[in-house]
Amino acid sequence: MTSDAGRDLQSLVAAELDRPAPAALGALVRQILDRHGPSVAAILFYGSCRRTSDLTGLIDFYVLYDGHRAFHRRTIPAALNAALPPNVMLMAPPAGETGLRAKVAMLSVRQFARRVRPGSLDTTIWTRFSQPCSLLYARDGSARRRVTDLLAEAAETALAWGHWLNPATAESGALWEGLFAQTYRAELRPERANQPSVLYETNAAWFDALFQSGGKPASQAPFGGWTLRRICGKPLNLMRLVKAAFTFTGGADYLLWKLQRHSGVRLDLSPWQRRHPILAAPAILWRLRRMGVLR
Repeated sequence: MTSDAGRDLQSLVAAELDRPAPAALGALVRQILDRHGPSVAAILFYGSCRRTSDLTGLIDFYVLYDGHRAFHRRTIPAALNAALPPNVMLMAPPAGETGLRAKVAMLSVRQFARRVRPGSLDTTIWTRFSQPCSLLYARDGSARRRVTDLLAEAAETALAWGHWLNPATAESGALWEGLFAQTYRAELRPERANQPSVLYETNAAWFDALFQSGGKPASQAPFGGWTLRRICGKPLNLMRLVKAAFTFTGGADYLLWKLQRHSGVRLDLSPWQRRHPILAAPAILWRLRRMGVLR
């Protein structure tokens, strides 16, 4: 990418990060900072609630931090996140009370940086953060600049893969929709067939601006091409789903809620399946595959 194109991307990302976010999110941000202290480098708000401005759903946060032990303060969560990021926690009001609910994904700045590069086998980070997001918190000016640089790199990576996967495409919408369709196939995600179009059309001005600002990628994709990333994608996502169901309270219920939200399919778990999500996972996944939810 040329230096002019890089500066254009950074300018677009910086302006989008500063887009005002709902004031109600401030209370959730303070809870995260109170719990994890100065190890938090940045908090990002992205996803469907940001696209629609509807905070009645499950809000998506990403927390970037420095140092696994400093952030988690416990050995096992720190080790799990070092091995298979991101860890996830669910923020919700006490039982019987109303309030905002948020899914908080957490990983270190270094882990995030490795996953926004074109050569990453994990496509989930650069895919999500080529989409617009807001910066709810940055520890200082240095952290803000670092996040801006990383998100610009995520957009650059998405553009590169879009061109590699759709070399004859000269239109922004076709490139982005084709790219998102491919990334969904590489992940274990129960999305409706029209979701790539929804993602593009909801933020067409953003994606068109990225398309126009980006330079052409190298002639060849990184080692293994898309085939290797597609092969690695589903196992990575399966391991994360199993970890989520096993490592945080209400994990199984969260996964079922997410399934119904994305696919319209409601699946009920037996008491045994709720108590033993790991043992129950193969049968549940096979059932979802037969229903056509997972491909």
